[in-house]
Amino acid sequence: MWLHEGKEYDPTLEEILDNGYQGFVYLIENLQNGRKYVGKKFLVSPKILPKTKSRPKRKRTLVESDWRDYYGSSKELQEDVAELGTDNFQRTILHFCRTKGECSYLELVEQVNRNVLTDPAYYNNYIGCKIHSKHLPKDNK
Repeated sequence: MWLHEGKEYDPTLEEILDNGYQGFVYLIENLQNGRKYVGKKFLVSPKILPKTKSRPKRKRTLVESDWRDYYGSSKELQEDVAELGTDNFQRTILHFCRTKGECSYLELVEQVNRNVLTDPAYYNNYIGCKIHSKHLPKDNK
């Protein structure tokens, strides 16, 4: 389960689409040893449905990602989750984002502010980001 502001976050796909969020920045914490991981995850992804006999044109739609079962991209973190079980990890949503660019920006801000590359308390081994200012909401500039 994901937490946001101390409460469980478990919306339907319709609620996700209605709120307009593309994704979120998160913190995963190992409750056994205190190690953490900061990352981003998109809630939905575009999908193009092919032409069929009943649908003469391709149809663009959004489908829900695997965010509900996601435990980061760090191999070391994934190994710990497999070994210790998901009950030994807490997943917290730090920021909801309306664009992919906003997600990338806020992920980078959290990673830099937390010194994830130099602090051994973090699983993060890599930071990569390329963001254009036009991808951010006006209130973040």
